[in-house]
Amino acid sequence: MPSFDSEKYASAAAKAGRDRLSAKQESSVTRWYVVYTRARHEKSVSAQLDRITIQNFLPLYEALHRWKDRRARVKIPLFAGYVFVRMALCNQLQVLQIPGVARLVSFDGQPVAVPEAELVALQRGLTSGVRVNPHPYLAAGRQVQITKGPFAGLKGVFVRRKGLCRVVVSLHVIKSSIALEMEADDVSAS
Repeated sequence: MPSFDSEKYASAAAKAGRDRLSAKQESSVTRWYVVYTRARHEKSVSAQLDRITIQNFLPLYEALHRWKDRRARVKIPLFAGYVFVRMALCNQLQVLQIPGVARLVSFDGQPVAVPEAELVALQRGLTSGVRVNPHPYLAAGRQVQITKGPFAGLKGVFVRRKGLCRVVVSLHVIKSSIALEMEADDVSAS
């Protein structure tokens, strides 16, 4: 029959206590997270977060909208359905209870923090006056079709090399490929 080792049990309990403490400390660290909102509720959620003094960031871009009777420049969320929120995880319930908030962006059930450097760069870039527009996400290796320019209609594989957008177009008949440098706006996912 195995004997009870009180010293071993005490050290295991102390270690578990340290792990819980570090997890508790981790949940009180303020980081940037992404809130997924109901459709077209981004501005409303941002305003409500401002009202309860939770720091948030809703990147907007300006677009010309046309209706039957008029045209107007409107500010539209750059990332439809998302608002960036700076908070400690222990305060997530306060954010999730806001009308229009669907959930926090998570992987394996854990909210994922956005790297601070990425968000700072995004904020800095948007305040510099550079004109931005949303663009469909293109992952390297994905099949794309060239939509503009002299190569319009060709299909290829999207590649990023040294920060440039390239499309590799293969001519299967002659087993050759060419790499074309172009603007990301000139291709679409196929």
